[in-house]
Amino acid sequence: MSAPVTRVPGDVLVHLRRARDQIDRDFAEPLDLDALARTAGISKYHFHRLFRAAYHRTPAVYLSERRVERAQDLLRSANLTVTEVCHAVGFSSLGSFSSRFKDVVGETPRAFQQRWGANAPRIPGCFVLMWGLAERKPASEEKHGGTASP
Repeated sequence: MSAPVTRVPGDVLVHLRRARDQIDRDFAEPLDLDALARTAGISKYHFHRLFRAAYHRTPAVYLSERRVERAQDLLRSANLTVTEVCHAVGFSSLGSFSSRFKDVVGETPRAFQQRWGANAPRIPGCFVLMWGLAERKPASEEKHGGTASP
C-alpha cells in the first residue's frame, strides 16, 4: 500500500519556491531545516512534508543533489582536488561527499574527474575559490551598507 499523496495548494508553492531558491542560491552554506522553514514562513515539520509532496524529495536530499551538481561542474572544469571541491560545494566530510556523489552520479568523484576532465582546459583552482569567496560578504559589511567596521 502506497503513502497517501499530499496535494500542495498553489499559494503554498510560492513559499516553498522561496525556500528552494534559497537552497539553489546558498547551496555551499550550512542550511538547516529550521532556517529553510523560516524562509518559507511555515513550521519545519509542515515545511518538510509539503516540500516532499511538491518536489518528490526531502529538503536535505534536494540540497545534496544541488551540491553534487555543482561538484560535477567543478570536477569537469576546475583544477581543484576532490577534497577542495568537496568543501567548496558545502560538504564537511569527504566520505559523505564521495558516498553521496557515487549514489547520485554512479561513480566516485575521482573517477568522474578523470573521465570528464582529462583533456579539457582547466580553470585554475585559485580563481574558482577566490570567485566563490568574493561572492560572499561578511555579515558586518551587509549591516553597515558595504563598509566593514573595524
